[in-house]
Amino acid sequence: MTKAGDKPTKMSKFERWKAEKDGLALKEELENYARIGWEAIDPVDRDFRLKWFGLFFRPKTPGQFMLRLRTPNGILSSEQLAEMAQIVARYGEDGSADITTRQNIQLRGVRIEDVPDIFDRLDRVGLTSVQSGMDNVRNITGDPVAGIDATELIDTRDLVQEVQDLITNGGEGNSAFSNLPRKFNIAIAGSKDNSVHAEINDIAFLPAYKDDILGFNVLVGGYLSSSRCVSAIPMNVWVEAKEVAPLCGAILTVYRDNGPRQNRKKSRLMWLIDLWGIEKFRAEVERELGTKLATAAARDEIEGEKSDRIGIYPQKQSGYNYAGLNVPVGRLCAEDMFALANLAEVYGNKEIRLTVEQNVIIPYIENDKLAAFLEEPILKKFSPNPKPLVREVVSCTGAQFCSFALIETKNRALVLAEELSEELSFPEPIRIHWTGCPNSCGQPQVADIGLIGGKGRKDGKTIEVVDIYTGGKVGKNSTLGTLKMKGVACEDLKEVLRNLLIEQFDAEPIN
Repeated sequence: MTKAGDKPTKMSKFERWKAEKDGLALKEELENYARIGWEAIDPVDRDFRLKWFGLFFRPKTPGQFMLRLRTPNGILSSEQLAEMAQIVARYGEDGSADITTRQNIQLRGVRIEDVPDIFDRLDRVGLTSVQSGMDNVRNITGDPVAGIDATELIDTRDLVQEVQDLITNGGEGNSAFSNLPRKFNIAIAGSKDNSVHAEINDIAFLPAYKDDILGFNVLVGGYLSSSRCVSAIPMNVWVEAKEVAPLCGAILTVYRDNGPRQNRKKSRLMWLIDLWGIEKFRAEVERELGTKLATAAARDEIEGEKSDRIGIYPQKQSGYNYAGLNVPVGRLCAEDMFALANLAEVYGNKEIRLTVEQNVIIPYIENDKLAAFLEEPILKKFSPNPKPLVREVVSCTGAQFCSFALIETKNRALVLAEELSEELSFPEPIRIHWTGCPNSCGQPQVADIGLIGGKGRKDGKTIEVVDIYTGGKVGKNSTLGTLKMKGVACEDLKEVLRNLLIEQFDAEPIN
C-alpha cells in the first residue's frame, strides 16, 4: 500500500498526474483557459484535472463540457434552479440538464469560454461544483423529504451540509480530501425506508436507537463498478448526530493515507477493508479520531419497502402538502427548469428537492392551492401519477453524450417504458434501471430489472446488446440483483422484457 504523497512501486498515470499537480490548483487557471479555448488547454488538465471543479470534457461533443454541481441532500432554491436554466438556455439545443442518481444536477453544453462567468453566477446563488468529480467525495445524499415527512426519524439536511462543508472547506476546495485513491460516496438516511440506497455507499448512516438515544448505525464499503459490485457491511459502530461529520473525516483520512492506489479497479474503500479486516479498519479509524466508538445498536430502524415519493402527500406541517413529480429518466431542458422553479415560487416555499430516482419534489403546497397546482401545464410532462413503468425507470446518460456508454439508454428506456405501460398492467411498481456500460452509473444492480449495455455480434455485424439482471431490492433487507440473461440484442429487447414482466413480475396483457 502507498500513503498519499508517497510514490508507489508502480504508479498509475492517474496517481502520477495527481502527484504532479492537485486538481484544485486549476482554480487560478480557469480565466486563462476561458481565454485560450478548449483546444489549447493541456490535455491532462482538460480531460482530467478540470473534473476537480466538476467540468467533464465530452469527446462526443467537442468543445462542450458537462458541469456537475453539488446539491447536498438534493435541495435547491427556485433561484438556483432558474440560474441553472439561464446557463443551459444559452446553449440552445446543446444545453440541457440531468438529475442524477445522487440527488444532483449535471448541466450539458457548457463551453469553457463561459466558465468564469458561470462560476461567478453559481457562487452568487450559493452553488458550487468543487470536488464533484474523479477521486473526491461525490454529492452527499440524504432523505428527500427531510423536515417535512411526519414519519421521519432524523432531519438529515444540516448533517449533510456539515459533511459537505468539512469535505469542501465550505465550497472553497479542501486539499485534505482532494486526493483520495478513488471516488467516494456518503449517504445519510433519516427515514424508515432507506431512501438513499445505503447499501451502495462507501459510508452510510442508518437511524438506530441505542439506550433510547436516536443516532445512526454505520455501514461501510458499498459500491458498484465494472469489475465488482458489493453491498456495504456493518462497521459495528453507532454514533450520535454530532459525531457524523467527525467520523466521516476520520474514515476519509484513513482511506486517503492507506487505501490501495496501484490498481484503480481495486482502489475503492472496500478493498482496504478486505485487506485489513473490519476490526483493524475500525481500530485505525478510532486511532485517527482519538476516541473509542460505541458499538452498533442491535438493529436499525429501516422498515419495509422504499417509497419513490411520487404523488401528493400531506406534510407534518399542518395545511401543507408535498408533490412528488416524475421526471422521466431525469432529463430537463431549460424551459422545464424555469417551469419547475416557477411552480416552487407560486405554490411552494421556493424550494425544489431531488431524489435518487431522478425525480423532483415541490414542498409546502397549501391545501387551498393544491387544485390549481394540479392543473399546471408542466404536470402533463412531469406527472404526480405517471404510467407504471415510466414511474420507476432510471437511466444513466447513455451514448448520446457519454463516451463510455456502449448503447443509448435514456431515449430507449423511456420509449420502452411507455410502450410496455400501454400494453401491460402491473400488480405493483417495477423498478427498471438502465446503464450504458459496466460502470453502473444507472445502478442496475439495485433494480427489479437492471440492464447493462454492451456490444455483441449478430449476422456478422456489431450490434447493441444488454445483460439483464433481476432481483435487486431496496429498503429493508436490501440485496443486489443477479445476472438473468446475457447479450440480449436491443432490437429484440421489447419482447424479451414483455415476457420477463409477465413471467417473473405477474404483469398481465391489457386486452
